[in-house]
Amino acid sequence: MNSLASALPGAATVPARNRATPIALTALQKLLLPTGAVLFDVLFWNQEVGLNLALYTLFVVGATLAGLPRYAAVWRSGYFWLMLAGTALSAGCVLVLGSGAAKLACVASMIMLLGYVNQPHLKLVAFALLTAVGGAARALPGFLPYLWPSRQEAGASNKWRRTRFYGRLLLLPILIVVGFHILFSLANPRYDQLATAVFARVGEWLAALLPAISVGHVLFFVLGLTLTAGALVVVPFHFFQDQESRLGEFVRRQRDRVASFGVRHPNFHARTFRSLDLRKEYLMALAVFGLVNALLLVVNIIDINWIWLGFAPTPGFDLTQFVHEGTYVLILSILVAMGIVLWFFRRNLNFYAPGLQVLRWGATVWVVQNAVLVISVGLRNYYYITYTGLAYKRIGVYGFLLLTLFGLGTVLLKIWQRRSAYSLVRLNGLAAYGVLLLLALGNWEIWMVRYNLSPRFKDVDLGFLLEMPERVLPELAARQQVLQGMTRIVISPPGSYTERRATPLEAQEAIQARIAAWRRNYPEYHSWQSWTYAEASAYEQLTK
Repeated sequence: MNSLASALPGAATVPARNRATPIALTALQKLLLPTGAVLFDVLFWNQEVGLNLALYTLFVVGATLAGLPRYAAVWRSGYFWLMLAGTALSAGCVLVLGSGAAKLACVASMIMLLGYVNQPHLKLVAFALLTAVGGAARALPGFLPYLWPSRQEAGASNKWRRTRFYGRLLLLPILIVVGFHILFSLANPRYDQLATAVFARVGEWLAALLPAISVGHVLFFVLGLTLTAGALVVVPFHFFQDQESRLGEFVRRQRDRVASFGVRHPNFHARTFRSLDLRKEYLMALAVFGLVNALLLVVNIIDINWIWLGFAPTPGFDLTQFVHEGTYVLILSILVAMGIVLWFFRRNLNFYAPGLQVLRWGATVWVVQNAVLVISVGLRNYYYITYTGLAYKRIGVYGFLLLTLFGLGTVLLKIWQRRSAYSLVRLNGLAAYGVLLLLALGNWEIWMVRYNLSPRFKDVDLGFLLEMPERVLPELAARQQVLQGMTRIVISPPGSYTERRATPLEAQEAIQARIAAWRRNYPEYHSWQSWTYAEASAYEQLTK
């Protein structure tokens, strides 16, 4: 274990036999750990997320890179550079936009970056995330003895003895002083008055200090120290790297393995038996692909005629059911279809020469038809947006459909290139990370307000818009005149089961009240730690 740990630059060692023994820290780590804990406390205590997350990310990444020598294997990892670029990009999005997607992308990128630092040869982004968490979990027990020394160790035992010696040395004089103070207070009224005044002043000072060092604040500081230690103290964690090392990019032909039960017939041949089994599996796959292709062809023809070519909902048509339930069921069918393809092409059926081409083309037609179905789902989502407005779930559906199209493309790679399930997970994991960064780049709330408060709509869920982050308030103020042409304005809180309607005048008053409240609260509750360009710009526009 120690040899493996020493092979990783900047890595700490954890003794295998005694977990209570402190891990070995470099001089740089001893300096950076308390600095990071103090920085975390100053940046995040009682603060919203903004500039503080970008600064703390910069500290963690900078400290990590500073501990990596030039010959470290991680410098040659393309995934490491991808995560480094993604961390910088998402941190910039946090600083500019401050959106939830940007914050999530920043934290996820930083954790996966630390995972690749721990194990540079990893490829799966999910394994990198879990490796970072596992490495931090292994580092923390070895870091705790610095906070609470173990008496089992010789060095720690000596420190404990010195602590007890100096404690006894100071305790006796303190007790004597307290005794004489009580005697003097009883004997001398003026001394008692002076002592009372001094203790009162000390009490005032402690009363002003204690709120800043409350139990919650102490626990928060410990949390910051824990997170900093987990990020900066690298303890090699090989579990997921070992699992990944057993996986390959392509499917390999497996050797026939046939169990024997009882006495074999003289003419029994195991290879013939396995050939028959493989032929049965081939016929079953061919039947499945043929039947579902025919069924899906009917569905796609209906969707093309109904949805693609001039869709117009009839009076009384339930558009919500058409989109919500229809979309979810179709997405589930696409995922099931992908799972079936992966199942049939998981092993030796990839090498069944007599019917492989027919099977491949049948599966390819099914994948293409599922891509057509993805487009139909996208059109359902588009019509819903056109008739009712833009919302978070509608954006999320398009992000998921992008991943689905990419996943269908990787399924084609599996069919024609004999790619393994590991290869598909690796590629789709990278695609999911790319979509996360794409969502972090979007100023979605501003776009939703601009779209939903356009003259094309006659009804609007104003309560949903008012619950958005404050950076949308200038857009609400600029478009409140559109409310005059609305026939239905809902200002019920999101999630409420009762619909509360409002007149255009009441809706404008609600917008003005929200703006006035934020103008009062922003200077009081926002500081430089939670600063973002979008919020600062919005406040400046509203105070002109």
